[in-house]
Amino acid sequence: MSKVEKLNEEERQTLTKSHPNWQIVKGREAIYRALKFKSFSEAWSFMTRVALYAEKINHHPEWSNVYSRVEVTLTTHSCDGLSELDAKMARFIDRVAANN
Repeated sequence: MSKVEKLNEEERQTLTKSHPNWQIVKGREAIYRALKFKSFSEAWSFMTRVALYAEKINHHPEWSNVYSRVEVTLTTHSCDGLSELDAKMARFIDRVAANN
């Protein structure tokens, strides 16, 4: 397994500019997004799609779900910061959320 590289400052800036729904988490090298769905079923469906993708790329979000709300934090623990895996996951989450 190859080592995951931490994004540099310019890459982090590009990530947040290209994904305006994501915010940098204060005090951490992580990004955060809150999502609201019409129902628990829609939220759960979203989480299922994301979970399957997370397994595929072996990169898992920190998240929580309360009824129709899902909160997601992305970071790469192996490099103690943001990596391209977080960018891939953010892109995927944005696509799935846009289709709900």
